[in-house]
Amino acid sequence: MEPERLATPQRYPDPAVRVLDPGFERYCLGNAAIERIATGMRWAEGPVWFGDHHALVWSDIPNNRLCRWDEATGVVTDFRRPSDYANGNTRDRVGRLVSCEHGTRRVTRTEYDGSITVIMDGYLGKRLNAPNDVIVASDGSVWFTDPGYGIMTDYEGRRAPFELPTAVYRVDPNTGDGEATVSDLERPNGLCFSPDESRLYVVDSSTPYIYVYDANPGGQARNGRIFADLTPASSDGIRCDEDGNLWASVAGGEPFDGVYVFDRDGARIGHVMLPERCANLCFGGPVGNRLFMAASQSVYALYVNTRGC
Repeated sequence: MEPERLATPQRYPDPAVRVLDPGFERYCLGNAAIERIATGMRWAEGPVWFGDHHALVWSDIPNNRLCRWDEATGVVTDFRRPSDYANGNTRDRVGRLVSCEHGTRRVTRTEYDGSITVIMDGYLGKRLNAPNDVIVASDGSVWFTDPGYGIMTDYEGRRAPFELPTAVYRVDPNTGDGEATVSDLERPNGLCFSPDESRLYVVDSSTPYIYVYDANPGGQARNGRIFADLTPASSDGIRCDEDGNLWASVAGGEPFDGVYVFDRDGARIGHVMLPERCANLCFGGPVGNRLFMAASQSVYALYVNTRGC
């Protein structure tokens, strides 16, 4: 199946890839355009690349399924249905799928044989609200956000009362114990580390802000401060590239929807414009230089001149 945007001629360089600062030019490929590789979802989220399978997996939360796109054929199939209203996904240090599930209010790991292991489903004797996005650090610790969106309606999970304050959690790789490591944000959502893991970036999706914290090997995240202001838009999922630039999904209507790119100092240097509200993103492809963007009812892809970290 050919990507939809290849059905009509596309001008190079793609005018939807906007250079806002000369520092972004080096990351743009003049003969690479934005491609819509899949559509038909209700709310696409949580893309994760499986290089060993040459495939992208992502969540279609309201349809209670995980989808799979095959790189060679372009065919989209169900990866898992039902998915327990899975939202954010990643892979751990040995390649296993880690998912945030709204329906079960837990974070799980899919083992090699397909069985499911619960990483965390409660804290201080209470149930998690609705884990949202997840990353795995180099030491194997699992970090995830719990803003609670999945229990606020019956559309992306099941409506239920909050049992815990919203927070960012870290699960220790040795003991399996979880702790709230960030608790000063109203709706902590997307999160990622800088390449050297000295910084933890967290989106507060109730605001236009992305925050940055100083991180250390012991698992603490301290000295939180505003890293970027997306006013009048807001963000959701975020990822860093190998140079430490932050790529952030953007929702705000035209002309804001898409992905903003920020340098290490928080200056906005680039904008990948999409015709739909973008929820999350990841880097993938054979060498990690393809940006995949889960945007409302569709998934888009763009080759860039950098790699995800």
